[in-house]
Amino acid sequence: MTATDPSHVVATVWRMESARIVATLARLVGDVGLAEELAQDTMVIALEQWPVAGVPEHPASWLTATAKHRAVDLLRRQGRYREKLAELGRTTPQVTDPDLAAELDDYVGDDLLRLIFTTCHPVLPTESRVALTLRLLGGLSTDEIARAYLVPEPTVGKRITRAKRTLAEKRVPIELPPPAEAADRLASVLQVIYLIFNEGYAATAGEDWMRPALCTEALRLGRVLAGLAPDEPEVHGLVALMELQASRTPARTGADGAPVLLQDQDRRRWDRLLIRRGLTALDRAGSTLGPYVLQASIAACHARASTPADTDWERIAALYEVLAYVAPSPVVELNRAVAVGHAYGPARALAIVDAVDLPGYPLLPAVRGDLLAKLDRAAEARAEFLRAAAMTRNSRERDLFTARAAALLA
Repeated sequence: MTATDPSHVVATVWRMESARIVATLARLVGDVGLAEELAQDTMVIALEQWPVAGVPEHPASWLTATAKHRAVDLLRRQGRYREKLAELGRTTPQVTDPDLAAELDDYVGDDLLRLIFTTCHPVLPTESRVALTLRLLGGLSTDEIARAYLVPEPTVGKRITRAKRTLAEKRVPIELPPPAEAADRLASVLQVIYLIFNEGYAATAGEDWMRPALCTEALRLGRVLAGLAPDEPEVHGLVALMELQASRTPARTGADGAPVLLQDQDRRRWDRLLIRRGLTALDRAGSTLGPYVLQASIAACHARASTPADTDWERIAALYEVLAYVAPSPVVELNRAVAVGHAYGPARALAIVDAVDLPGYPLLPAVRGDLLAKLDRAAEARAEFLRAAAMTRNSRERDLFTARAAALLA
């Protein structure tokens, strides 16, 4: 027992263990929504019992065991106990009260992997995949997700509810995808995790340039996935990319919270531990030319440069050219233009930008404005920065673009 405040212990352990508990229950009961309800019931029991009986010596084990026993009781009441044992490849024990919890302990890793593939299933819309993943695997409350994405809490609640209902109605099995679907399903999982990270790294809207909590959750999910799928190069590539990008966080804002662009950052403030972790993950990815490995290789070029002048822009431009072939998109072309501008001059880069079609994307006129400014076309550059400021929904980004436009009046 411990004297620590029981409610605080419950909240802490829940954030750490909820994904594992829900994953195990989901495999047992075959329903993500029901699994979450059982897990939540277990947390309520802990909140009721621990202040009276004291916090168990091993609180995580207590929560897990209690949740499993509640699931077994439910299956017995529903008459599905023997059916589920058969599905698990077990013969029905001859004892009256079998310890099914112990039978399931060896499956935790597989259960988490199944849950990740389920919450990121392509049958769900992207925003629902993100919300459900953050809820079940990130342990975030509906309110926390709503605040992170600046949407009303009822909206997030409806997305999560619809997602669980869709999985049940479509009879989506809580299992690893068959080999024929594995690559596409893994791509969906990686996309969801990176979407979460990107929203934290460069917030779409609101008053803050970044939302570090989302970056932290995405990194945690990526590290978990890398542990569960150690032979997947793109998983390590995504982890490497997120680690390397997250390493810049301390230098990405000034004392007043205003954005500091990459070329102006004090690289002494970059997190060297995250850089080492990112480079290690990139080594684990090997020489596969997948989109996340390529993007991580680009981030590594920046991480290895002690000053902006040391950056190997020609290599970055070449990597973007390969990325544009492997995973073509207008955003990749825009980023390639930035690299080409640094490596070969703004005129060559502007020709690339002028061929990019990204309606409503504020970074397109911002990049164009920067290139025009370098070509001494100040009036045109100012107009592009003002256009970018009018497009963005992030106030910090708007201030940045407005300041760039004002500087061109001097």
